[in-house]
Amino acid sequence: MLDVAIAHAALPRSGALVLPVEEGAVAAAASWAGLDAATGGAVTRALEAAEFKGRKGQTATLLAPGAGLSRVVAVGLGKPGEITRLAAAEAGGHAIVPLLREESVALAPGALPPALAAQMALGAVLRSYRFDRYRTTEKPEDRPRLRALALLSEHEAESAAAWAALRPVVEGVFLARDLVSEPANVLTPAEMARRCEGLASLGLKVEVMGPEQMRTLGFGALLGVAQGSVNEPRMVVMRWHGAGGARKGNGARPLAFVGKGVTFDTGGISIKPAAGMEDMKWDMAGAGAVIGLMAALAGRRARVDAVGLVGLVENMPSGTAQRPGDVVTTYSGQTVEVINTDAEGRLVLADVLWYCQKTFDPQFMIDLATLTGAMIISLGHETGGFFSNDDDLAAKLHAAGEATGEKLWRLPLGEAYDKQIKSNIADMKNVGGRPGGAITAAQFLQRFVNGRKWAHLDIAGMAWAGKDAPLTPKGATAYGVRLLDQLVADSYEG
Repeated sequence: MLDVAIAHAALPRSGALVLPVEEGAVAAAASWAGLDAATGGAVTRALEAAEFKGRKGQTATLLAPGAGLSRVVAVGLGKPGEITRLAAAEAGGHAIVPLLREESVALAPGALPPALAAQMALGAVLRSYRFDRYRTTEKPEDRPRLRALALLSEHEAESAAAWAALRPVVEGVFLARDLVSEPANVLTPAEMARRCEGLASLGLKVEVMGPEQMRTLGFGALLGVAQGSVNEPRMVVMRWHGAGGARKGNGARPLAFVGKGVTFDTGGISIKPAAGMEDMKWDMAGAGAVIGLMAALAGRRARVDAVGLVGLVENMPSGTAQRPGDVVTTYSGQTVEVINTDAEGRLVLADVLWYCQKTFDPQFMIDLATLTGAMIISLGHETGGFFSNDDDLAAKLHAAGEATGEKLWRLPLGEAYDKQIKSNIADMKNVGGRPGGAITAAQFLQRFVNGRKWAHLDIAGMAWAGKDAPLTPKGATAYGVRLLDQLVADSYEG
């Protein structure tokens, strides 16, 4: 992870410099700390030649402008007065891309307040992520060399405090991205649970349940999904007591986050096509986001009580695998006719959701899952879909999505959709046909909420990026970590 150090605001004598520019203020930015004078006016001339105006997301790279600098990257912030935290973060992400092979980079926020300057650093670090654990023959010249970023500031204490609050969130994002990027032969349910146990060093209380414990409890739906694999399932419960269980008006009721953790999804007996199946290593991205979130909350010592639960399984075809037509009894006692074994995530979540509300009596439950291809058809890879039985929680989620850029769009629930999952031989079936597939999946999950305040985030289109974005390189996104951390910070911390 790119290390961020706070340094006094002075023109560096070497290395590269990031120069944020408000729209229409090119000359003022170029004069920062005597930059234009030190380069003999080269910065202003180059920006004028590039027709750089400081528009949001616009960049211009100046090579060897003088004064000992190797590069200056000017990045547009947009119109003054409209520079949000997200805009600042995205500017940092845009700026860092041409500098990843530099040895040292300084960020000169100029007149930006410390909070927005720290957001620029956040964006730069998020965009610099790279998963290269298994690259053994890469040439040195092809590897990024940048390891540290200096955030220059005239208000060093304030900038240091602002960055200190953001760093644990970045670490949570990187943890989730690492988990989602791992191949399934490495990240089995047991290994994923072991990595969760490592978070006890942050102050989380971590409990891991194996198949025998879940069998005793009656987790028939989760165990049915897992029974075709030699890799045994796990359920992990992570607890953070940042408010000491004594928040006014809420007693010891925590916020609850639940993640689908299918470490590899072949579809089971209802097997998927071979083309693209390698992508199904990230069918545990919902669980990865919950793990990253819990690490972030603990890392920044969030003043809240929270619990994160993840159901970890591998969905494989074999002589012991669950069959289409099987009937399973869930932890709730409700029965499910399994029509399609590739609709397995909702079966995993059914048992974990019921356990969560029964055990912890939470203020709300939010589940995250790469649940349906239908959601990708609906919203593509630009926006996550969500469902909720509570308008207030839905509004807060939407606002957190807008603030972080991890956007959400609410879809409907309703009795007519619920009728689609009626079974002829059991309490329900696990699929309701192609029409409204993401909605009927949410209706299925709602049957295991037991009237609790709840939201379901279907992140199938958001867990993995097929192209670079300002805050995310191509690959695992950790979508949901920053979104839910923002939700907690904005609405639930004392």
